[in-house]
Amino acid sequence: MKYVSILLILGLASFSCGKISISEKAPVDTDTIVLSRTHYQDQLYGFWLGQCIANWTGLVTEMDKIGNIGEIKTGDFYTREDWGQPDQPSIWAEGVPSDLSPTINFVFRGPEEVWGADDDTDIEYMYQHLLYTHQTSRLSPEQIHAGWLKHIKAEEENFLWVSNQRAFDLMQAGMLPPATGDPHHNEHFEMIDAQLTTEIFGLFAPARPDIALEIAQLPIQTTARQEAEDIARFYVMMYSLAAKVDSSLNRKQQVHGMAMEARSILPDSAYPALMFDLTKRLYDGGMRWEEARDSLYVRYQVEQQDGYDITAQNLYCNGCFAAGINFAASLVSLFYGEGDLVETLKIGTLAGWDSDNPTATWGGMLGFMLGKKGVEDAFGRTFSNRFNIHRTRQGFPNDGLDTFEEMAARGIAIVDRVVEKEMGGRVDVATDSWIIPAREK
Repeated sequence: MKYVSILLILGLASFSCGKISISEKAPVDTDTIVLSRTHYQDQLYGFWLGQCIANWTGLVTEMDKIGNIGEIKTGDFYTREDWGQPDQPSIWAEGVPSDLSPTINFVFRGPEEVWGADDDTDIEYMYQHLLYTHQTSRLSPEQIHAGWLKHIKAEEENFLWVSNQRAFDLMQAGMLPPATGDPHHNEHFEMIDAQLTTEIFGLFAPARPDIALEIAQLPIQTTARQEAEDIARFYVMMYSLAAKVDSSLNRKQQVHGMAMEARSILPDSAYPALMFDLTKRLYDGGMRWEEARDSLYVRYQVEQQDGYDITAQNLYCNGCFAAGINFAASLVSLFYGEGDLVETLKIGTLAGWDSDNPTATWGGMLGFMLGKKGVEDAFGRTFSNRFNIHRTRQGFPNDGLDTFEEMAARGIAIVDRVVEKEMGGRVDVATDSWIIPAREK
C-alpha cells in the first residue's frame, strides 16, 4: 500500500486526486465549521478500533437471547449480573457457548495480533475502498454492483445475511441497486443489514448530516426500505453529528443531544420514532436498562404495538435479525450507556438479539469521538492496529492486510473530496483544516 504510505509521510497536506485541488488558503466565512484534518484522522483511527472491539465483544452473545414470545421468565434475557459470567449458547450453537470467550467479556486483539473483519465492518471497508479507488464522493449503481461482485465470495461462507444476501443474489442475476433493496425484489428489506453497513457515510460528511444522507442514500437503498431505511439514516446522521459536538458539554450531554437531533428525521407515526420516544421516557423516568429492554420486548415482539408486526410474519427466530427490535436494543445501550464507551458496550452486549450490531455501531461512533488514545485510555491498554479484510471478503490489495493508520488516511482523502465537491467547502493547507459551510448556500 505504497500510495497510502506516501500520504502518511506527507501528512496529507498536499494530497490531490482526480479533479480535487486543495486550496492554498481558504477564506473563513462567519457561517462556517472549521475542523482539523490531523485530529479527524486520529478520530477515524478511533472509529475503526472502537468498532472492532465492539463487534468482537458483541459476537460473544450474538443471538443468545431473543425472547420466547410470552411472559418474561428468569433467564430469558441477560442482565448486568451476567457480565463476566459464563456465556450461554446462541440459538444455532447446539448447546455450545461462543468460542471467542468462555465468559461474557470484552474481546481484544493485542499489538502482535490482527483484527478480523466481520459483517459489521467489512461492507463499510468495501464502500470506503470503492469511494477511494473510483475517486468519487458518490457511488453509482454500477460501481456498487461491480464492487459487491468483486469483493464478496459467491460460494462458501460469505458472511452475508438476510437482506444483504438477497441483494447479492439479485446482483449476481444482473440487477443494479437500488432495485436490489426494493420490497418487490427483496423480501428481507426490513432486516438489519443497511444499518450496519452505511454508518461510515456520516463520517465522510462531517458536521453536515444533510450531505451525509445524500451520499448514503444509494448504499442504504441497496438493501433497505421503509422503517429499516429510516433506522439506517438515523445512524448516518448520528455519525455526521459526532464531528461537531459542543466541547463544553460532557459526553452524556453530547450523545443524548445528538440523538435528539437525529430523532428529527424519523417519521413521527412510524415505529422507529415511537421506539425512540418510549426508550427516552423510560430512561428519563429512572427505569433500569434491563426493565426498559424488557418493556420494549413486550410492547413490540409480544404485543406488536405501533405497527411492528414481525411476530405475525412467523419468521425464523421471530425476526431476530429485524431492523426494528435491534434498533430498540440499540437505543437502550445508547441512552443508558450515557456516552461511556465501556458501559455502552457492556449494555449492548447484554441487551439481546443481534448484539454485535448495536455494539459495533456505538463502539465505532464513540471510538471516533474519543480517538485512538481515548479508546486506549478507556480500557487501560493498547491494541493491534492491523486489520484483515480477507477474513470475510476478497480481492483487496496486500492480501487483505491493512492498518488503521492507512484506513484513516484514505478516509481523510474521501472527506477532502466531499468537503469540496459536495459541501462547497475548502481545505486550508496553512492550518491543515477543513472550512465547511454550516448550511447549504
